[in-house]
Amino acid sequence: MSSKLIIIRGNSGSGKSTVARQLRERLGDNTMLVPQDVIRREILFVKDREGNPAIDLIANVVSYAKKIDYNVILEGILSKKLYESTLNQLIDEFAPNIHIFYMDVSFEETVRRHQTKPNKHEYGEEKMREWWIEKDYLGHPSEKIIPETLTTDEAVEFILNTIS
Repeated sequence: MSSKLIIIRGNSGSGKSTVARQLRERLGDNTMLVPQDVIRREILFVKDREGNPAIDLIANVVSYAKKIDYNVILEGILSKKLYESTLNQLIDEFAPNIHIFYMDVSFEETVRRHQTKPNKHEYGEEKMREWWIEKDYLGHPSEKIIPETLTTDEAVEFILNTIS
């Protein structure tokens, strides 16, 4: 087996975590889900700024998955400004088995989706506006855009069709 790297990026509330979890279920065994928020907020408890140790830990976890021949779903905001260098290293490591997706969802829709989440009390529209980055594409040739018009199921199917 040759490990695949599937990167799902987008703004807070865009649906990337939900899509990634469902995709992980569909792909089954030998697939590792690496959520940026789990590593950054829950394991290390650090702010998402330049030089934060979560960036290296994410890279190490993803590289480990390749070492044990797992497919990897890496999901998170993963802003181009902070993560581009690390993402490019991982892309090189997994090439040509890389698939990059950007959840392109309007600010208004991310706020609406956030209201349906169990952690909606942790932050609100003001913080989401602070974190918002319009169309934060990596610009990689394999990057595919997932529009907000797709349902979660449709987004998962789109990714599955793209990676197979």
